[in-house]
Amino acid sequence: MKRVAVLGSTGSIGTSTLSIVESFPDRFQIVALAAGRNLELLRSQVARHKPLLVSVARADDAKTLAREFGHTRFVDGLDGLEEVACFEAAHMIVSALVGSIGLAPTVAAIRAGKDIALANKETLVVAGGLVMAEVEQAGIKLLPVDSEHAALHQVLGTAPIDSVTRLILTASGGPFRTWQPSRIAEANVADALAHPTWEMGPKITIDSATMMNKGLEIIEAHHLFTVPENLIEVVVHPESLIHSIVEFVDGALIAQMAPNDMRFPILHALSWPDRLPSRMPGLDLLAAPPMTFESPDEERFPSLRLAREALRAGGEMPAVLNAANEVAVASFLDGISSLPSIAATVEATLERWSEHNSPLASIEQALTADREARDVASEELRKYLDTEVGSESRC
Repeated sequence: MKRVAVLGSTGSIGTSTLSIVESFPDRFQIVALAAGRNLELLRSQVARHKPLLVSVARADDAKTLAREFGHTRFVDGLDGLEEVACFEAAHMIVSALVGSIGLAPTVAAIRAGKDIALANKETLVVAGGLVMAEVEQAGIKLLPVDSEHAALHQVLGTAPIDSVTRLILTASGGPFRTWQPSRIAEANVADALAHPTWEMGPKITIDSATMMNKGLEIIEAHHLFTVPENLIEVVVHPESLIHSIVEFVDGALIAQMAPNDMRFPILHALSWPDRLPSRMPGLDLLAAPPMTFESPDEERFPSLRLAREALRAGGEMPAVLNAANEVAVASFLDGISSLPSIAATVEATLERWSEHNSPLASIEQALTADREARDVASEELRKYLDTEVGSESRC
């Protein structure tokens, strides 16, 4: 029986993880959960799984829930997150928080000797080299949950990395794949959240719309598989049935295919190195649509270029890229700014930071860069909004 703790239990990955656990009650047990403020959903999760430990965002909510569920201990805040991440009874931590907030508890879990099922790509974007060094030192397993990286993990298997010519990440292209730039500039939140093939949380869905998600995945793949940035390519595959491809030195291309359902990569991470018989319907090739591929348009979607530039620059730059993106995406989701403001804010923040970028020496430095870059990004976003308002007034 593998005992599992989930960081981000009320998000899309968290709820899918609990669904997998429920399908294999003889193999997995939930012993701890960490959530935010969605108490209605969390109550149902606690009632169903009876975890020993639960973390929530606010102390008042922890006290309220403690009165309702006598079998569970409730904690709160960032300390509560780390307590769940290090919970002694857990064998594996599913790191499914959204954003750089996932870095500190994930590192704490690694240092506590827990295996990690990693859905929080920001952990590797912000401090990938340091995190992978922590993984090696702790001697734990870190298994990717992102569908693309789970695909690469399965395809690579035990193949030596020097037998690999390219890693090919597939991208759906998002809702704006066929839109002209002028129309993209007018897109609203509802447009951006209307993803054609995946059901995801709002932040990652916006990242998919700008293709920043694929940029972050390039950085993640670089750290997970120790492959140079120039050997990681992105191919747009609108049907989202092939999740990634590896090209080997002998010219063979091997792909991993599955329905576009995150429960498949979650099951792979939870059960690895075993393969469990899935209760989910597999991919019916005869019913599948024709599969198509195209190059990404980096002029319409500059986030891909920005992510590559940040990775090449190294040091604190990937953390800055991620922080600026989180600030700009939050502003867009709040209806304050336009979709183009996201890439513009990220680029301006990276340009300013490049003047004093430093090599990354510690997790604490990465977290400091994340916090300070958010202030810079907020300033740059305000400048961009002022320019937009000024342009409108002149018209």
